[in-house]
Parts: sequence; C-alpha cells; structure tokens
Amino acid sequence: RGRRLAEVRDLERAVREVVERNARIRALAELGAEGLPDPLAPSGDDAADELTAWCARADAALDEAEAALSRRIATDIGTQIFTAEALTSDTSSATPDPHAASATHAASAADAVPARIDEALERVLARLLPDTTEQDRRDVVEAARLLAGPGAEYDAETVLTEVRLRVQKANENARARREEARREQERRDAREQAEAERRYVLSAVTRAFEDLGYEVQQSFETVTADDGSLVLSRGDWPDHSVRMRLDGEAKLRAKMMRATPVLSENDRRVDVEREQEWCDAFEEARERLRDAGIGSDVTWRLAPGVERLPVRAEGRQTGTRAARARARERRPGE
Repeated sequence: RGRRLAEVRDLERAVREVVERNARIRALAELGAEGLPDPLAPSGDDAADELTAWCARADAALDEAEAALSRRIATDIGTQIFTAEALTSDTSSATPDPHAASATHAASAADAVPARIDEALERVLARLLPDTTEQDRRDVVEAARLLAGPGAEYDAETVLTEVRLRVQKANENARARREEARREQERRDAREQAEAERRYVLSAVTRAFEDLGYEVQQSFETVTADDGSLVLSRGDWPDHSVRMRLDGEAKLRAKMMRATPVLSENDRRVDVEREQEWCDAFEEARERLRDAGIGSDVTWRLAPGVERLPVRAEGRQTGTRAARARARERRPGE
C-alpha cells in the first residue's frame, strides 16, 4: 500500500494528458481538420499505462491531421492569391515563328521559372500552422500576392524570403500562444494536483484517527469550513480536543485545546494525561499514514505538560462558570 499515493499521482498525470489531447482534438476539429481520433473519456477502470498509450497513438494521428490541414490551408491561400492572375503564363504565339526551333529551349526555361516559384510558395505556405490568427494570415497573403504582380519572377526570391519570414513570425506567435496556454494549464493542473493531494491526506488522516477511536470533524472557526482544519475529540475527553490544520506547505500542525480554564492541580494532571494519550495516538496514526503512502517527519514537538493548554474560544465565556460548578461537585481527593 506504500505505493498507493504514487499510483494515484501517475493516474492523475495520465488523465491530464488525455484532457490535453481531447482539447487539441476539439481545437483542430473547429479548424476543419479531418481524420481526427475520437476524444477519450477516462473511466475509473483505466490504468495509467493504458491512458499513456492512447495519448501516444493520438499524438501521431493529430500530427498527421494538423499537417494535412496546413497543406489544405496553403492551397486555399494560394487560390486567394492567384485568382485574378495565374502565376504561370502562356508563352505560345498565334504567329508562326521562323526561329521556333531555336526558341523552344528558352521558352521552356522561362515557363520553368514561375513553375518553380509556384512549388516553392506552396512548400512555404504548407508550413503555416493551422491555428495562426487571421491577422497573421493576412500578412502572409499580402506578401505572397506580390508574386502575382507584373515582373514578379524577377523579384521572386526576395518575395519568397519575405513570405518565409512572415510565415515564421506567424508560427512563432502561434507557438507562443500555445506555450502560454500550456503554462496556464500547468498552473491549473498544479493547483488541482495540490488540492487533490491535500484532500487525499486529509481523508487519510481522518480515517487513521477514526480507526483509533477519535471523532473527526471539520473546524468552523476558520474562514472556510474546508480549508484543511480538523477537530479531533473522544467520548472520554469531555474537556479536551485537538485542532489540526494542513497548510499549503504540506505541514500538518496539531494543538490540544481545553473546553474550560484550568481551576485545580487535578485539571493540570488530566491535561498531561490527555497530552500523552494524544502523543501516543499520533505516532500510531503516523504508522497508518505510512501504510497509505504518506510519509512524515516531526519537525517540532512539545513534551506533555511543558505548556498550559489554551482554552477554546467558545469556552472562554461560558467555561469558567461550568468549571467552577464541576469543582464544587468534586469530592475531596478526586
């Protein structure tokens, strides 16, 4: 059972990875991608390695779908650019050329130049990521349209370089947005992971002390009732309880409290007995927590009887009268 917490963490990590792939599937579907895998809804019966294997298969399919979508977008952009004027030109002539035989090679070479430009542009545009913004795409189209203008073949390399730079800039912007979204998701995941671990520890602490005969309740003296504060009591502890709190640094703090002020030496003796009982129970609970995969180190401890126990806030006003009444009822020597 000592591996239980590690297994829980592995499963939660795998589930988060599935959620990331599902989000990517939805994003590509909204962009019109085809051949996407179906989103996966993890169940309680799934193992971490099974979810990880699905993520690997999904990544391959998503990469292929994204590449196909980029090629399709490149074709659409090319259509927008050259609808008014084809990139390649017709070099045939209605008038017979007496030097046609000698000019055939030159004409073929002239036709090959715009053809190469067309192919090069298609390759460059195919690198454009599908989630680039409309403004970045317009910037790319604006540069690429220069290839359709008069005399474009003479400045083709210059224009293609500009298109490459704009595609690169558009992709950098898209990757920056992806990275920021990933970091934000990591921050959310870290908060959720910390909260899940906190709840797991609180649940394990509750079970451990309940098994030892304690009644465990949430503390309602704090700002929220679910902030990691617990109150432990026992049926044979009418005047004592223990306040426990799990803080944000994964430190579990515990303090024994009294319901009423101390009025006699007998009260102090009972305090020491209760503190010793609590210390013994705490060590036994640590063993149970270790079995549940939760290790702990004691960084600060007070021996029983070193300090007087504080009085609970709700007992400060009414406790004195009740304690005095009990003191009057005690028999001598009790």
